Amino acid sequence: MPRTATKKKAPAAKAKVKTVIKMAKKVVEKIAIGSPVPDFSLPATKIGTASRAGLKGKPYIIYFYPKDNTSGCTAEACDFRDNMAAFNKLGATVIGISKDSLKSHENFAKKFGLTFPLASDEDGKVCDKFGVWIKKSMYGRSYMGIERATFLVDAKGIVRAIWHKVSVTGHVGEVKKALAEC
Repeated sequence: MPRTATKKKAPAAKAKVKTVIKMAKKVVEKIAIGSPVPDFSLPATKIGTASRAGLKGKPYIIYFYPKDNTSGCTAEACDFRDNMAAFNKLGATVIGISKDSLKSHENFAKKFGLTFPLASDEDGKVCDKFGVWIKKSMYGRSYMGIERATFLVDAKGIVRAIWHKVSVTGHVGEVKKALAEC
């Protein structure tokens, strides 16, 4: 009898086990008008420390900006500087915040004669609390960065106005007007 070739079955391949670890998405709720300002404490030029507790009792403006010595950030800082007499008359403090170091802030302030404090949020925790650390894109490249944003806080620590995705031109005038109405 002729022998029939039998195909040997290859052993079943072991199922590849794929381990998928899903990271919880970080949910950052943006601050709403009428809500208390989040707690914060940062090293700052001029005043040593900028904190919610230290600012309570008078209105203040916190503005977040991407980076010292860039064209838009310099224009915004100089506009706040040029309008400090009006902010002082209304009893308000202005504080700029970015992730730059305190040394960078000191050099930036000296170079442009900035008369208000700049606070350093190097670890980004305050940017996260305020919801301004966001995904950005430029020239088809995505990256994380600070959204240019401003928060007007009253003497009781309540957020009274918010500007997201700020356009530098005319912005300081809008902030002054809102402060006067606050």
